[in-house]
Amino acid sequence: MDQTPLRPPPGRYGPVPDERRRRAGRTALWALGVLGVAGALWIGFGAARTPVTWTDVGFTIDGADQVEVVFEVARIDPSVPVRCTVQALNQQYAQVGVVEVDVAAASSTAVRLRTVVRTSEQAVTGIVDTCEVVDR
Repeated sequence: MDQTPLRPPPGRYGPVPDERRRRAGRTALWALGVLGVAGALWIGFGAARTPVTWTDVGFTIDGADQVEVVFEVARIDPSVPVRCTVQALNQQYAQVGVVEVDVAAASSTAVRLRTVVRTSEQAVTGIVDTCEVVDR
């Protein structure tokens, strides 16, 4: 009995690929794979080198005119000063209060802070908008 693999008739599903075309296809797939891995590494290392990150811990609405916000700031180098923008938002997500908080250099990489944001109307939440390293 013959053990040759069954193949469809030539030309039935388009032109029969030659060896050069197969090699070019494999090379293109390898190149795409290498670019994908390089892109993932670039994004990953970029995120790992972010000098400062923050986490909203909680908030307390103190009446119609202020919100107390608790947040945590983490930085790679604790000797670097940081400035955070904390905001209060109303039910339509409009900013109704904002305050900038300077985070001084510390001995630990993470610090927990509490700040009060005065509001122009009733707020429903308080969050940290941004934190960035302050130029010395």
